[in-house]
Amino acid sequence: MDKQTFLLEIGCEEIPARFVRDALSQLADRLTSWFQEHRIAFGELKTYATARRLAVLVEEVATQQTDLTEEVRGPAARIAKTPTGEWSKAAAGFARKQGVSVEELQLKEWKGETYVFAKKHLQGQKTAEVLAQSVGEVITQVHFPQTMRWGSDKARFIRPVRWLVCMLGEKVIPIQFAQVTAGNVTNGHRFLGKKRMIPAAELYVDTLREEYVIVEIEERKSMIIRQLQQLEVEQGWLIPVDADLLEEVLFLVEYPTALFGSFEKEFLSLPKEVLITTMREHQRYFPVENAQGELYPHFVTVRNGDTYGLENVAKGNEKVLRARLSDARFFFEEDLKLPIANALETLEKIVFLEELGTMGARVRRIKDIALRLGQLLAWQSDSLQKLERAAEICKFDLATQMVGEFSELEGYMGQIYAEHHQEDPQVAAAVYEHHFPRSAGDRLPQGDIGTLLALADKIDTIAGSFAVGIQPTGSQDPYGLRRRAAGIVQILLQKAWSKIRLIDLITFALDRLEQDDLLQVDRTLVEKDLKQFFIRRMKAVLQEKGTRYDVIEAVLGAVEPEPLLTVKKAEVLMKRTSLEAFKSEVEGFTRAANLAKKAREQSFDRSLLVEEAEQELSQALDEAAERFQEAKSEQDPEQMYQALALMAPHIHFFFDHVMVMVEDPQIRQNRLSLLKEINQLVEQFAAFEYLVFAS
Repeated sequence: MDKQTFLLEIGCEEIPARFVRDALSQLADRLTSWFQEHRIAFGELKTYATARRLAVLVEEVATQQTDLTEEVRGPAARIAKTPTGEWSKAAAGFARKQGVSVEELQLKEWKGETYVFAKKHLQGQKTAEVLAQSVGEVITQVHFPQTMRWGSDKARFIRPVRWLVCMLGEKVIPIQFAQVTAGNVTNGHRFLGKKRMIPAAELYVDTLREEYVIVEIEERKSMIIRQLQQLEVEQGWLIPVDADLLEEVLFLVEYPTALFGSFEKEFLSLPKEVLITTMREHQRYFPVENAQGELYPHFVTVRNGDTYGLENVAKGNEKVLRARLSDARFFFEEDLKLPIANALETLEKIVFLEELGTMGARVRRIKDIALRLGQLLAWQSDSLQKLERAAEICKFDLATQMVGEFSELEGYMGQIYAEHHQEDPQVAAAVYEHHFPRSAGDRLPQGDIGTLLALADKIDTIAGSFAVGIQPTGSQDPYGLRRRAAGIVQILLQKAWSKIRLIDLITFALDRLEQDDLLQVDRTLVEKDLKQFFIRRMKAVLQEKGTRYDVIEAVLGAVEPEPLLTVKKAEVLMKRTSLEAFKSEVEGFTRAANLAKKAREQSFDRSLLVEEAEQELSQALDEAAERFQEAKSEQDPEQMYQALALMAPHIHFFFDHVMVMVEDPQIRQNRLSLLKEINQLVEQFAAFEYLVFAS
């Protein structure tokens, strides 16, 4: 069977850089599914993109669908046959629907009953015909967080679609979308290129290169990095490449050319991050450093074009940056004049969330939560005073002009301004550090004051949101609650403070919200939802560590799971999965758990334990419980499990010699209650019924 190359290109106005990769991935996935669903064999699928286009090229596409032979089940024989043995109207209708004659129908048994079956054969169509019929649907299946309409058409896309290319080999597939009909003409670089006919789908990349469009993403990225490295060598600079900035620049240009410019040395008196943020966020510039990490008064940018007139381009960029840096210097100098007390007064006018009050109220909640955490750690008066001051001023930089212009500098500017106002160095550092970690893999707060503030800050936002009915749904998480919860888990794992538990954080936060009468949802429900929310974050941590799925389910099914202890428990179980005795121990735990479900809410009565086996089991439970609690207080999961394992032989002996479900209801319920207490102890470690053993 002949094979050809298929090309689909969607040309549009400039797509925001942050949406390009996901849109391209969706388009590739939808096309893959389309070819599979339509029985069209294909080879490698390649993706291309710039700000003005999304394209997928599929190699070795079969020129015809594969034939399909399938057997379709119809009505039962008792319906398909008349009493005289002839085909009924129901059978005739089924045959007609399937495109076969009633003579071709067959009777076969399926799940204990006889049914009528029709075997039908579908001849494969030519691929070009099938493409023309429905491949355009894949465009409508690409979703964006934001879309727009243009003209009189109802079609929606991230930006107006201006041209479409759809080809199979040299043949045009004239699909339509948003009143645009696909052809074989693409658009080159907006200024350096022109409209260009693509002779054949496989010539797509080369054709666009001739029109100053480097459509291959990795090739364009390599060009940018190579040019930056060349400037480093030529100028003796270091150009730190921020991954997010590189990604954005990558989808801002179609033909990249790096150049550099300069700014006045006097601006170097500004804090380093102010300069970097001004260059990166407003202008998409790369900063320039020396080997010691000190900034040079230069910047590097990437032009969407060739080398013509680079000197004038540099001057234009210098002029714009000069204005930006002048603004930043003005903000900085004005902020230095602002007393912290005045800034704190301003927080009373800044709304955090309408249902949760102002930033001033939020700061007071954070302070109270942080102080309760400090008291749990038995901090001395001096440390608590520093913690209290750090909490009081942890958000004051929200009232500054610099943070108002660059929200990314929140915390960083707070530390600088706090130091300027001669706050204690630990307090000033905590104002910055309590924002960490901002994302997965980010640094964690180093100082203890900053760490407690980080926990208090994050749990207040999470609990407050849940308390007013705001929870992440699907991909929607506008307040970054998942990120904040993951940050809390990371901190608790790193610090390993045995005196601070996750349930303490939840309790303190809900207490404080209740104090301000901000709980709009039943507290019990909020607490339950918060536990489940954190369990999902811990699941991700365990998955990253390569923990078996059944072990994850087991440890996360424990009562009030704690991050550090949960991870340690998983490590204990992972080590024991290869031990022969482990399966027997787990069988005992799960057997007890199964019967414990039938017990009433009552403690067992030792005076009713008449059999030797149940008396021994009761004694084993007492000993195990004592040892378990000692090990738990030491956060030693290995000894916690060993305490439970002591009961395993007694559980088996009990089941071998004692009938639980006896006729005497009092004895029966007492034995069930004994098993219930055993299960309650075991569940503090893990839900062992989730564990799977090879047969």
